[in-house]
Amino acid sequence: MHAPVTGRVHVVENRTAPLDYGGVVILAHDTPEGETFYTLYGHLNPEVHEKLSIGQLVQTGEAFCRLGDITQNGGWAPHLHFQLALTIDGIDDDWPGVADPDARHFWTRLCPNPAALLNLPDDKTAYTPTDKAQVLADRQAQFGDNLALSYTEPVMFLRGWKHHLFDEWGRPYLDAYNNVPHVGHAHPRIQAVAADQLQRMNSNTRYLHPARTAFAKKILSKFPAGFEVCYFVNSGSEANELALRLARSHTSGKGIVTPDHGYHGNTTGAIEISAYKFNAPGGIGQVDWVELVDVADDYRGRFGRDDAQRAQNYADQVDHAIARLVAKGIPLGGFIAETFPSVGGQIIPPKGYLRAVYDKIRAAGGVCIADEVQTGLGRLGDHYFGFEHQDVVPDVVVLGKPIGNGHPIGVVVTTRAIADSFAKGPEFFSTFGGSVLSCRIGKEVLDIVDDEGLQNNAQIMGSRLLSGLRCLQDKHMFIGDVRGMGLFIGLELVTDKVSKVEATALASYIKNRMRAHRILLGSEGPKDNILKIRPPLTIGADDIDMILAVLDDILTEAA
Repeated sequence: MHAPVTGRVHVVENRTAPLDYGGVVILAHDTPEGETFYTLYGHLNPEVHEKLSIGQLVQTGEAFCRLGDITQNGGWAPHLHFQLALTIDGIDDDWPGVADPDARHFWTRLCPNPAALLNLPDDKTAYTPTDKAQVLADRQAQFGDNLALSYTEPVMFLRGWKHHLFDEWGRPYLDAYNNVPHVGHAHPRIQAVAADQLQRMNSNTRYLHPARTAFAKKILSKFPAGFEVCYFVNSGSEANELALRLARSHTSGKGIVTPDHGYHGNTTGAIEISAYKFNAPGGIGQVDWVELVDVADDYRGRFGRDDAQRAQNYADQVDHAIARLVAKGIPLGGFIAETFPSVGGQIIPPKGYLRAVYDKIRAAGGVCIADEVQTGLGRLGDHYFGFEHQDVVPDVVVLGKPIGNGHPIGVVVTTRAIADSFAKGPEFFSTFGGSVLSCRIGKEVLDIVDDEGLQNNAQIMGSRLLSGLRCLQDKHMFIGDVRGMGLFIGLELVTDKVSKVEATALASYIKNRMRAHRILLGSEGPKDNILKIRPPLTIGADDIDMILAVLDDILTEAA
């Protein structure tokens, strides 16, 4: 290495710790104005410690050191760490070689880019992140105004790993919100399967391929007897749309009974059965063939948690809903519900609720559809599917989101009898539904859940989180209810525990403050006052404890 400018040796050492500098030199440089600045050269051959001494003058252009190899420089691939400092007050000979991006503006004042000393432009030696402001401006110009962004200050992510996301500066965020990367962001097994198949071919279901039947067999192995047929589509929305077609073809009825504030997708048919959408401001309103019943909410519902008959009382509303359809001359097609309502607020229905509902629907000639998009595939810990908690067997089950770990996949699983009824109608075909690539990815996701014990991890980590949240509930006046199962958890915020008035503004505040602490949470519920926690199933104990500690601090701050 040749000195870019004349200086005297201020420090010369051999730092032998792993991942340290090995041989390191700091030169002091005096300016004509009487100022002193410093340059640091790290990862050098340790021989420099023998060749140079403190105070020795090194002239411009002089070869004064050599790079060290991996055995000499702290264990790094050979390279030079070259750093400039305008002062060493407070750091002396122990300079931070890296800094948190949040402190970047401070450190770049103290340690500006040394590119000029090498006669290089700054942009040749400095990282320039993707321009977040420009991306936001382009989005606003090119996309519809009702395509929402999370958080008051939007965040831009460019990479992910397991239950972490990284923004344009490489800052890590704990992802406790996104349930789509079920087995973790950027899972290497999914990368390998996708890359392998894309190097081969990708085709639709009009051609035979063993990946499709292997995926179907894996799915059906998780279901009770009687489920024999899979349909592959591209999303949970499409899957729910198809589930409606299956119900109508089997029953010849169009009428649907569904809980209030449910959500089943963004297609026209899915919105018509999703009160969360059709009753929203600007929504289409309720169509005549849909009847709503209450969400079986133990905390806020009309039948309290202490009512031993509450499951039956909620289920009895189905009788009235069916009667209203009959009065309008609309035959019943079936009942559809998120097994555990998610956008309704991460609700866990009382035991026995769905069993009573299903009995009434079937007695009236309808079929029972379980939307397991949010709850399926082991997220609940104790159960692979939510309907198992309710001790029922649906007629049609809808899967989506996590089954592709980010790749667009939806699946409908049903009985042979219902499939035969549907087969009497027009051909069913989806160009990309059931593609070879999708089927290989979907099966790999299910295999990873099994191989890595992620359902068990969901149970253990979910119990840890629920226990910690209940301790916070005892401590903080704003937590009205803690509910959930596994890693499907809701925290209902109220202005006070007596009135139970929904604390909508507080939920927004806490969600945004958690984001400022680099923890991602969401919010849901009719009044958007329920924090939802649904991380990838890879989350660990340290992450759970971090959520609890930061949430505790922010609740204290809010008070």
